[in-house]
Amino acid sequence: MSPALSPQHPSPSKGKKWWITGVTLLVILIIAWRLHSTNQHTSQHHGDAAPAVAIATAHRAAMPVILQLLGTVVPITNVTITPRVSGHILAVYYQEGQHVHRGDVLELIDPRPYEATLHQYQGTLAADRAQLAKARVDNARYQRLIKQNSTSAMLARDQEFTVQQLEGQVAFDEANVRNAELNVMYCHITAPVDGRVGIRALDVGNYVTIGQSGGLTTLTQMQPISVIFTLPQNNLPEVQEQLNRHPSLTVEAWSSDNTRKLATGTVNALDSQIDTSTGTVRLRGIFPNEDERLFPNEFVNAHLLVQTIQNALLVPSNAIQTGPDGQFVYVIEKDMTAVVHPVKLGQSDDNNSVILSGVAEGDRIVTDGINHLRPGSKVTIAAGPADTTTTHP
Repeated sequence: MSPALSPQHPSPSKGKKWWITGVTLLVILIIAWRLHSTNQHTSQHHGDAAPAVAIATAHRAAMPVILQLLGTVVPITNVTITPRVSGHILAVYYQEGQHVHRGDVLELIDPRPYEATLHQYQGTLAADRAQLAKARVDNARYQRLIKQNSTSAMLARDQEFTVQQLEGQVAFDEANVRNAELNVMYCHITAPVDGRVGIRALDVGNYVTIGQSGGLTTLTQMQPISVIFTLPQNNLPEVQEQLNRHPSLTVEAWSSDNTRKLATGTVNALDSQIDTSTGTVRLRGIFPNEDERLFPNEFVNAHLLVQTIQNALLVPSNAIQTGPDGQFVYVIEKDMTAVVHPVKLGQSDDNNSVILSGVAEGDRIVTDGINHLRPGSKVTIAAGPADTTTTHP
């Protein structure tokens, strides 16, 4: 047999390559199948798991209706101390920032020129009084003589006019003396009210004039003190109604960042008109300010307690949701399904909302985990406190 007609046999190296390729493909298929099975099992496991939610129980409690308004601390009395006479300042009797009482002497203006004028008027008054006394004696004598026909009627009548003239002169002198006494008194500058003295404008030795520009200092009443705050006109009817029912409303002053309570006071009345540029009306709250935590011109947040709703049905405000048909909450039924309940709300704040209809007392309301819920979803209650109900202090 010729070599060209002899049978062909596959080489060992080529068979080995096919065997390695087959094993590799088999391994890849096994790995892909296992990954697919794992992913399918995991997705099935997660799809069947009920989402965990936090709940709160609808309950009845007192609900305070509080309006948060912007206000400014304004002294009830703020006086600029100005001189009522001219002269040099001889003495200053207060320290800057000192608390003084009504009638305390604050400063002394040189009284000597005014005392000299007073003595001058007193001397003139004494002389005119002596002349008046002499004229009255003479008039009495003339009146006796006229009855005896011992003098003329004209002389007697002239003496009466002389008495009247001197009486007018004495009255004029008395007015001059009183005015001079006032000027001497005005040299002693006194505090018109209780309060706190501000920064001194002029020191000892300066010459001041009547109505000195800028005054000598300021005196601010610190106790009590007021807060002027503005109320939107939409809230005016309910506040006015409560003020008609009660002599006053409670108001709290909080810091400008609304983190610290500073003082508690009362509101007695509204302003007489609405500011048309802002649509607000002003109120004045009076605070005892015994610790002086409120300082003039300080910006504060006023928390006005309008009323307290008794036995209101409350749920946490973060449980309230808004949908196309209005506001609603998720209620957890006994079979642990989440059911949508449309609700009608009353008053609300950052913590609680009053439910007028749609929820019953004792219903379990979802407060957290709402994003994962659908109507009829099965849920589990997250581990932690059994009830996250919040109440007002």
